Amino acid sequence: MKRLVRHRPSPAMVVACLALGIALTGTSVAAVTALAPNSVGTPQIKANAVTGAKVRNRSLTRADFAASSLPRGPAGPTGATGPAGPAGPAGPAGVIGAVTVRQAGVVVPGGAAQNGAYDTETVTVNCNAGEKAISAGTGWSDDAADRELWTQRITPIITNNAVTGYRGTGGNDSGNSSTFTLYVLCYTG
Repeated sequence: MKRLVRHRPSPAMVVACLALGIALTGTSVAAVTALAPNSVGTPQIKANAVTGAKVRNRSLTRADFAASSLPRGPAGPTGATGPAGPAGPAGPAGVIGAVTVRQAGVVVPGGAAQNGAYDTETVTVNCNAGEKAISAGTGWSDDAADRELWTQRITPIITNNAVTGYRGTGGNDSGNSSTFTLYVLCYTG
């Protein structure tokens, strides 16, 4: 009889056998742990475990989605125009129209020069119908530096809660008569 020679396996043979054993073990584990068809349902799936990447394309139908999560179809034709709604509140006032300067004058006697006894006269300027007054100012016909001419007061004239003109009073202690003029800025608004 022949004698068997005892050989040690080579390192390559050891590695190859180990690889074969691991490969066969993995397959057998998979075969043992495989699930029966239709054996996994909602109770066995963790919340948020199924993602879009885990679902096969075109495997779901419209019935698998909530109506609110589906895209809407293309827009239909535009419907008929409905009735106009109620008017809104008035907006802020706009820019005013052209401004007109209205004026009137009165001669104020000068009295005795610079004695502190001023002669005074009052003049009134009203804007035209439909106009409102913005502002007023005064002037004198001979307002040289050595004259004692002054504006005593300017008072608005109010009609129906709107300023429609002004009244002005001027004083003269120059010794010469002078014309006191009241200028009123009026606009249509």
